Amino acid sequence: MMENSNINWYSISDNALLNVVGQFIQDTRLQQNKSQLQTAMAAGIDRSTLSQIENGNGGTILTLIQILRVLGQLEILKAFEVERKISPIQLAKLEQSKRRRARNTGKPGEKPDLKSNW
Repeated sequence: MMENSNINWYSISDNALLNVVGQFIQDTRLQQNKSQLQTAMAAGIDRSTLSQIENGNGGTILTLIQILRVLGQLEILKAFEVERKISPIQLAKLEQSKRRRARNTGKPGEKPDLKSNW
């Protein structure tokens, strides 16, 4: 994996970001000793599409996912995972709505059966 810890992600252009992604894909592919053709065929895309992406000329998100899957790099997408958290207010409302006691479900005026089967 490329070491890009010194990149200021917010200050570089979109085209520069595409180049970083393309370089990552190319380096990962080469580390795995896979040709462009092998990788492209396994991803279900044209070799020229993979070449364009590696050269920073864009592509679709679907194509990126297909390539990352073939290269075993889908864990990169963990940054997109949404963690649902309950706000303290919602948590308090849930606590208030919890049952605090049992209710007699018999007919009105009917005494509950207090006999035990013990």
